[in-house]
Amino acid sequence: MCGIIGYLGPQNPVEVIFEGLKKLEYRGYDSAGIALIQNEHFEVRRSQGKLSELGRLLSQSPVSGRIGIGHTRWATHGRPSETNAHPHVAGRIALVHNGIIENYLDLKKQLSAEGCQFSSETDSEIVAHLIDKYIKGQDLVQAVQTAQEKIRGSYALVIMDSQDPDRIVAVRKECPLIVGIGEGEFFIASDVLAFLHHTSRVIYLEDGEMAVIEKPFPRILSLKKKIIKKEVQKITWSPVMAEKAGYKHFMQKEIFEQPQAIIDTFRGRVSPEKGEVLLPEIGLTAEELKEIDQVHIVACGTAWHAALVGKFLLEEYCRIPTAVDYASEYRYRNPIVNPKTLLILISQSGETADTLAALREGKKKKARVLAVCNVVGSSIAREADGVIYTHAGPEIGVASTKAFTTQLTALFLMTLYFGQTLKKITRKDRLAMIQELLRIPHGIEQVLEGEDQIQAIAQKYFQAQDFLFLGRGIHYPIALEGALKLKEISYIHAEGYPAGEMKHGPIALIDEKMPTVFLVPQNDIQEKVFSNMEEVRARGGIIISFTDEEKGTRQEFKAQEQIRLPRVGWGLSPIIYSIPMQLLAYHIAVLRGTDVDQPRNLAKSVTVE
Repeated sequence: MCGIIGYLGPQNPVEVIFEGLKKLEYRGYDSAGIALIQNEHFEVRRSQGKLSELGRLLSQSPVSGRIGIGHTRWATHGRPSETNAHPHVAGRIALVHNGIIENYLDLKKQLSAEGCQFSSETDSEIVAHLIDKYIKGQDLVQAVQTAQEKIRGSYALVIMDSQDPDRIVAVRKECPLIVGIGEGEFFIASDVLAFLHHTSRVIYLEDGEMAVIEKPFPRILSLKKKIIKKEVQKITWSPVMAEKAGYKHFMQKEIFEQPQAIIDTFRGRVSPEKGEVLLPEIGLTAEELKEIDQVHIVACGTAWHAALVGKFLLEEYCRIPTAVDYASEYRYRNPIVNPKTLLILISQSGETADTLAALREGKKKKARVLAVCNVVGSSIAREADGVIYTHAGPEIGVASTKAFTTQLTALFLMTLYFGQTLKKITRKDRLAMIQELLRIPHGIEQVLEGEDQIQAIAQKYFQAQDFLFLGRGIHYPIALEGALKLKEISYIHAEGYPAGEMKHGPIALIDEKMPTVFLVPQNDIQEKVFSNMEEVRARGGIIISFTDEEKGTRQEFKAQEQIRLPRVGWGLSPIIYSIPMQLLAYHIAVLRGTDVDQPRNLAKSVTVE
């Protein structure tokens, strides 16, 4: 997603920063900007669109200085525009920001009462004003530390003071920042790729740490303002490996990017204080939404599994009748559509041919059309009446991972918004559900910390020729997704089924060589799943269980392998259960030696029918 780079050194900062931003283009963005200090004031150039636009602007109106910061932004808080692009300037302060400031509305109200005027719609600008407020009578480091105590959220902040042209200050909380150490020059970036062609010596910042980039050497400080001795590490990656951030495959990298991708998808769209969801881009007025009497969700492949989860959410929380269709079948079955139908299209690329054809079929029949999409300005996003962008960033691996879980996040947000507008979900329940959503990234991180356990299971069963994935209710689509991931990248035959349907056919396949993966959340139908596990056990089958149940339960005696997951609310649990399915498929594929990122016969964006 958003990219950051800052530079202090003898080279032309404009060239270094612009080159670094180009290295971060793969992350996706819709605006970009650069700020330098010159004669105790800021020279700022920003533009909407691609870096070529910023480059053209810099050619027409050159800037110079000894120190500078740059940013590529993917719009989340405020529409794509030059005024919403970073860097943001307030008085003596210029900054770039990745992440979300959760209490920005309260801070904005307070600062407005003190006379501050804001030029953008972003939460980031509020931080610039806050630091500028505190810098009077303090130096930049002290002002940033004081401001940091006032803000809540996740952030990577890189800040300059126009009256302190020899220093850049950066702070990290839940968003990556890396210091680059060159020969008499220093870098700060959100991704090592931004400066790897200049230096391979780096310092990784941890949450709560501050970097003071200055000569002769950067200082790293703790929240308690104590100096931390950090080891300078040597990057040994090849250029291709640099793009993968040290991971073996893009798919593995993208699995681990999911906590941040989900933050990027919900940030700026929820108010934890008010219990409200903000989706101004949805393209439906409250009156229009109240007229909707049925929803059709249309998608392909992994997105179709997200659509099934969306059906559970809309029907449970909003009581709206919802049908789910494969896009390739939708227009050929002459669907019953009218002006009171809401057609929701889900597509990572926004260019999927079958999904685009379904959109046009729906519009021809006068349906309202809403897209859930990852690519700004794509065909589906342009032709829909409204769009919810997932903000997953570019997904290089063909098998979808972070695009899927951000689709689930977007559908959850959409359901909350519908429930809020239609008065189907109380404010009390919305407050609780939003708090649960804010905890999801940490829950995913907990699952990712258990990767070794899943890898050990993969080591035991990677030579199996068949797998069965079983789940019930809202977890049945995740069983389907788990089976799809495994077959896509390992070429193992795998099927997903509702657990209750196993005895109506798939049970004939079960023997001592066939692993069956069960999704067993602790809920009111758990006992039913236990019965299905007993049926597999009685036939000598291998049981792999993923559950949020505590240790010491009778489930332990039913499964040869068991992985415990964090317990979250019903509507968000599909996100948590998706992660181990992805890791299991990934590690089995690696052990089988397949091309994980580009499996045979598959394409990332299917633009033919």
